[in-house]
Formats: sequence, structure tokens, C-alpha cells
Amino acid sequence: MQVYGIDLSKDKFDVNFIDVDGKQKNKVVKNVLSGISNFLSTIRSDAVLCAENTGTYGDLLVFLCNQYDISIALVPGYTLKHSLGLMKGKSDPIDARGLREYGERFYDRLSFKEYQNENILELKQLYTLRSQMVKARKELQTGAHSKGLMPMQSIVSNTLLQKALDTLDAQITRAENEMYTIIKNDAELEQNYLLATSVKGIGPVIATDLIIKTGNFQVIDTARKVASYAGVCPFPNASGNMMGKSKTSSFADKDLKCLLYMGAKSAIKHNKEYNLYYQHKKLEGKHHYLIMNNVMNKLLRTIYSVVISKTIYSPEYLCIDPREKNNMGSSRKSEKKLVFY
Repeated sequence: MQVYGIDLSKDKFDVNFIDVDGKQKNKVVKNVLSGISNFLSTIRSDAVLCAENTGTYGDLLVFLCNQYDISIALVPGYTLKHSLGLMKGKSDPIDARGLREYGERFYDRLSFKEYQNENILELKQLYTLRSQMVKARKELQTGAHSKGLMPMQSIVSNTLLQKALDTLDAQITRAENEMYTIIKNDAELEQNYLLATSVKGIGPVIATDLIIKTGNFQVIDTARKVASYAGVCPFPNASGNMMGKSKTSSFADKDLKCLLYMGAKSAIKHNKEYNLYYQHKKLEGKHHYLIMNNVMNKLLRTIYSVVISKTIYSPEYLCIDPREKNNMGSSRKSEKKLVFY
């Protein structure tokens, strides 16, 4: 197995590898279709590419690696920095060598990347554009509110502002309609979308965001993983005799966490089960944000339960206590033994 370390940038990427003679080699490849295709055609199919995760700069490389059936792993810069110890100097060839050494040393930790399918990719681009337009609309509305308190008003300014707001409203609505059309035309996306939105507190925006970021609940395939990804999963904080409170990690998707918080507020308001849970924990003296974090985890577990079971959420559903399940199982075993003997 040959590992290639790749340091990505906008126009090019540096490659570091060991040739058949055991010598270290470096080369520069243009980050364009022809350059990447020529490079991939020269390496063996069982080779492994280890590149730094730099966002969109590596999208074309990942897509073409999937087409050539070559394994590629994207490593976060933070992970790379804290895994190889002290490295003197910094340049693109040095970073590429570090990526190759990481791939060789920690091959068992590599997670190979597959490019998203066309529908999820288009859904992601529309969702990002919608978020940007919503943010721009909010800024304009905030500015309009402050201008409304001024003693003198500009007619031209107010007219242009209103036209801009009307245009943004129309484009946001169009983006939402296009996203729903994409979901509706894909059977798997539509099924999971309907299942997720059946949970009280989960609306179209949260469901779409979860579909995009979890790969339609397949790439991030458990509620525990997505809770860690969103930053609502507490981790232990203890060392020796020091026993601190468990904390959530700052390495998280803050936008998804914000959406889940809004969904938790809606669930507490409209779902009797969640409301009773909140009131019960409040009477126990728990802090508001701790309870909300628990509610967000509960929401994620509910969403994954309905998606995995392919069953619409029902507020009347009663979950059997695991202890009762064990007792039922043991009693059934004893009954079988009695019948057998």
C-alpha cells in the first residue's frame, strides 16, 4: 500500500510520497480537472490519498477519486497538528509530508470520503443560499426599524429598501420551494423528511439541515454521533481527584445546535411529554440550559428512532422500560425451561 500526502489549496496541491526505490518525492498538481485526472491515472488503484480537509478546495479531488475508485481520506487540520508532535517550519511540501506520515502511522483511524449524491449536493447549495438571504433580510429589517425612529425619512431610501425586502422574500420562498421539490422527487429523501417532521418541534428547516449534514441519516447513522456533531453531547471532565461537571464540546456545528435549541423550545410548548419532562426537571432544581440540552438529545433520539423504524411519530406511543423488557425476557426463558423439563 502506498500513501500519498496531499496539501490542498485553491489553485494547486502539493503531493508527497515514497517511490518504489524508497526515496521521498514531491510533486505539484494543478487543482483542475485535467491536472487531477492526469495525476490519478498515474497511481495504483490500491493507493491511499490522505489530504487535509480544507472545504471546497478538495471537492473536485474527492469526486474524481470516487470515479477512479481510489480511496481518499480527509484529515482535519487540528487532528494533524496534534498527532505528529513538534514539526519545525511550515510550507506546503512539509504539510504534505506530515499528511503522508499521518496516513502511514494512523491508517486505522482514517475515514474514507465519498462524495455526496447530486440531490443532497443541490439541496445543500440551496439551503446555504437560503440561509444567506435570510441573514441579509434580517439585517435590512433591523436597519429599517432603526431608521423608522428618525424624525426625517428618505422616500427614495424607504422605497428601495422595501423593494429589496420584497425581492428577498420572493427568492427565499422560491429557494424553499425548490428544496421541497428536490426532496419530493427522491423517495428516500422524502420518506426521511416526512418521518423527521412528524416529530413535534422539528420543522422543515431543521429536518432539511439534518438530512444534509447527516447524509440522509446514513453517514452519521446514530443519534449519539449527531449529538456529538451538534455539540449537545456532554463529555466527562475529571482528572485524578478532580471531579468536574460534564461539559459539551466547543468543537461542534453551532448552526445545527441553534436550530435544535429552537426545536426543543417548540417541543416543550406543543408536546405534552416534553413539557412534563421539562417541568419535572425544573422542580428538581436543574438549570434551564441543562434541561434544554437533555431535550435536544431526546429529540435526536426520537428522530433517529422513527427514521430507523420507518414509523411516523405518535405521541401516544409508550416505550417499555428496559428493566421490564429484561424481566419479560427472563420470565419467558424460565417458562421455556419449565415446559422443556
